[in-house]
Amino acid sequence: MREKRGRAGVGKASGPGLYAAAASVLSGLEQRSGSLKALVYGSRFPGPRLLLALVSETLRFGPVLEALLEASGLLRAEKKLPPHLAKVLAYDLLFGKGLRGGGPWKAPLLKHRARLQAELARLKVRRGVSRDEDLLPPPAGGGGNGTLPRYVRVNTIKTRFDDAVDYFKRQGFVYQGRASPEMKGVASLSGKTFLLDPHLPGVLIFPPGTDLHEDQLYKAGHVILQDKASCLPAFLLNPTPGSHVLDACAAPGNKTSHLAAIMGNKGRIFAFDLDAKRLATMSTMLARAGVTCHNLAHQDFLATDPGDPKYSHVEYILLDPSCSGSGIVGRLPYEEEERTDAQRLQALAGFQRRMLGHALKFPALRRLVYSTCSLHQEENEEVVRDVLEQHGRDFRLVEALPSWTPRGLGVFAEAKCCLRASPKETLTNGFFVAVMERRQAETEDQSSLTVLPETGSQGGADKPSKKKKKKQKLC
Repeated sequence: MREKRGRAGVGKASGPGLYAAAASVLSGLEQRSGSLKALVYGSRFPGPRLLLALVSETLRFGPVLEALLEASGLLRAEKKLPPHLAKVLAYDLLFGKGLRGGGPWKAPLLKHRARLQAELARLKVRRGVSRDEDLLPPPAGGGGNGTLPRYVRVNTIKTRFDDAVDYFKRQGFVYQGRASPEMKGVASLSGKTFLLDPHLPGVLIFPPGTDLHEDQLYKAGHVILQDKASCLPAFLLNPTPGSHVLDACAAPGNKTSHLAAIMGNKGRIFAFDLDAKRLATMSTMLARAGVTCHNLAHQDFLATDPGDPKYSHVEYILLDPSCSGSGIVGRLPYEEEERTDAQRLQALAGFQRRMLGHALKFPALRRLVYSTCSLHQEENEEVVRDVLEQHGRDFRLVEALPSWTPRGLGVFAEAKCCLRASPKETLTNGFFVAVMERRQAETEDQSSLTVLPETGSQGGADKPSKKKKKKQKLC
């Protein structure tokens, strides 16, 4: 019986345009014509996310596909079939949703389907595995079985949490309630089951590999497919409804839509990004999510004037700058962000320090969240330490989510106030978060701003929590 397919991130292959575009990106990567994301967003294919997912998965299964193409003799039999196109088509045939199009090459590939499937079965027997995923090497950094849960954030702009849970129940999923704070049993979650995350409100946990890209709730923007660690920055910034917020490096927009949901879609979010194509994709994504309080800006955040009157009411800033991406599980060898040599880390850290220092110059700023998807202290604790040495008279760290582990590395005394996440310890991508707040005048209440959300608050169970938020310690 054919194993159920559908890798995370890959929806339906919608015709020859997608396959041709994916083959072109693979060719560009081989020729070192650009990074994966640059080639994807620089293509003319109208669905860059779908294209990125297909190319990423084809690359992930690359060694397996090459072995199968060689063993089956497909390229020897179909001499006119370009190798990169063959690899993409074989991925979707064997590991994806099955060919949905394929143009003139669909029939020849289907002719070889039985041979390809037989070679796949032989490969599994030789390696002593039963699942497709077990043919892959575990990701760097170690995440147990090499796969992370599928996290789904309910978009409260468009739907209620309870309605989303009921919807998935009607789709045949079994709701198992709230996961334990230690996330026990989450790593072994399987089948059509799901849990409520114990730390972040409105975040659901599905088994690894659960593909919801073709689900109507996702297509309508009622749920957002977003890693749990990526939900931390907006959750901890916690802007009030009606406030003015600045998202300094906003694309692709998941954090921006999360901010809008926390704000009840009321107020204003200034969202910056330098890449015009990514900004255009973000605009489409925000529209699908029902976000109306945003103001997109195609410009360099470092070139903005903090004294500009239109930013005079910005009290919250989310800064998630470009980084090495070393915390992302399943990173690909062609991704530009993979290079983490000392020279590149130094350059990235310098950029991140400039971004953070610039953000702290906004006159009305009260709270800022700095985050990266990096594991390197050079981009994380050391950046925060260096910037606070310059701005420590005006800003200080706040201890966010005291019950969360792991904490920041001991680079400086206050680093324990920062949060870290990792595949092994938190079953998420690797991440770093620091929360900073403006110091108050001597005569003011020094803890007046330190009302941060607790884990599990704001709907952290089946119904919204009635708990009051606790004041967090200043560092």
